[in-house]
Amino acid sequence: MYNTRINREFHAASWHEPVIFDLSSPGERGILIPRTEEKVAQAVGDVLASLPENVVRKEAPRLPEMSQPQVIRHYMRLSQMCLGNDLNIDLGQGTCTMKYNPKIDEELAKSPKVTELHPAQDESTVQGMLEIVHRSEELFHAISGMDAFSFHPSGGTAGIFTNACIIRAYHESRGEGEQRDEIITTIFSHPADAATPNVAGFKVITLYPDENGYPSVEALKAVLSERTAGLMMTNPEDTGIYNPHMKEFTDLVHSVGGLCAYDQANTNGILGIARAREAGFDLCHFNLHKTFAAPHGGSGPACGVVGVKKELEKFLPAPVVTFDGEKYGLDYDRPDSIGKIKGFMGNVNIVLKSYAWIMNLGAEGIKKVGETATLNNNYLMTLISKIDGVTIPYSEGHHRVEQVRYSMQKLFEETGITSDDLSRRIVDYGVTDFYTSHHPWLVPQPFTLEPSETYSKHDLDEYATIFETLFHEARTNPDIIRTAPHNSTIAQGDDSGMKDESKWAFTWKMYQKKVAKTR
Repeated sequence: MYNTRINREFHAASWHEPVIFDLSSPGERGILIPRTEEKVAQAVGDVLASLPENVVRKEAPRLPEMSQPQVIRHYMRLSQMCLGNDLNIDLGQGTCTMKYNPKIDEELAKSPKVTELHPAQDESTVQGMLEIVHRSEELFHAISGMDAFSFHPSGGTAGIFTNACIIRAYHESRGEGEQRDEIITTIFSHPADAATPNVAGFKVITLYPDENGYPSVEALKAVLSERTAGLMMTNPEDTGIYNPHMKEFTDLVHSVGGLCAYDQANTNGILGIARAREAGFDLCHFNLHKTFAAPHGGSGPACGVVGVKKELEKFLPAPVVTFDGEKYGLDYDRPDSIGKIKGFMGNVNIVLKSYAWIMNLGAEGIKKVGETATLNNNYLMTLISKIDGVTIPYSEGHHRVEQVRYSMQKLFEETGITSDDLSRRIVDYGVTDFYTSHHPWLVPQPFTLEPSETYSKHDLDEYATIFETLFHEARTNPDIIRTAPHNSTIAQGDDSGMKDESKWAFTWKMYQKKVAKTR
């Protein structure tokens, strides 16, 4: 169909690799730790003596004890069993903006000048890193139009929660904290735009789309009142559809005294083209670990940048970076601050990676990112839409921005194969399983694809060919899909325990108590 073959035979390496605690051999060492200097030991002792007794360890942590070769082998084997965007066409993770992360940025971040910094150092000794953070604020001022920033949040959801807390603090400072207790969002915004204001104490009102794929102006008007604290939403939403009435939305919210927070996790397709300020927003957030080419967080190091207009600056998490024209500093004396969101200055190594990426591209390059991501998405949409069994709900015949939420309901009705079934089978072709949708599934049997600017035409052709093959298999050999994956590290897992808290094990100790002892 696309004159492109699936030209890679794939089978994941499979190691029956124990967890690292099981590999531990008491007494083995990979490095020799130098003896602590007497002054340092005394200082540590003084700190420990000042702490409450119940927070000081009585014994050393039981860490694995292994030689260097054992550690290297262990993690190399684990890496061989993983798929990531350095190994495959990772465009199936819709809303996650998976893209290539330049290795020069990784080299900068692992320099001893970064890795050997300690967050408790005197600010006079970390002028370089403070300068990077300060310069990054200037870059995000140009990108978003916001006036002040915080890099404290450790991810997108933390950034959205920060904005919810700033909205709450703003209204409390005006004596309207109890009155303004409602946040408005939309069903195709990220769920964090509903979840985090709820955690912050707000009642959440969710708007649903009309036939265009986004809520109407009339729907917004119907829920506005003197109780409105703000609007928190994504645009373009997770359907890839951009709401063209955004400025009218923000004007209406402002007319009743509310604030507007822009979730810009889907901003990859509008970089250098549209800004939060001109759309009327008072706050926004970006994900450095997605849009700005730092590795995707995945519960690990990430960074959600929060930007606000000048009148909201005083509410930002403390400390903030200052510059008096000669030296950089940290300002902790902020009585109106919402408080701490993350320890110290957050994940500043992620800030450095994204700073390097932005500086390397420049203004024109940033705009080219948005243009190329949108072009790639609409090209892929043309290919995928030709596959029998695929539909694209809402705003029929229109382009999308950086992603599309497709439906395979037609194929499901014909074959009984679900989008979850296909997401497991696609792994057998050497690409990561694709993202379906947040719940509830307004789009039936959904799958959400988001090609960023990273991927070539050949990549997109190959990915579409894989999808065409999956749909053909669903009609001709459905059992191979139902029993997939076959070429992956593990076979189809049993997810029956996902809702059974008694089977959850998030730590090694918990695993030993709940799982290992029952074997």
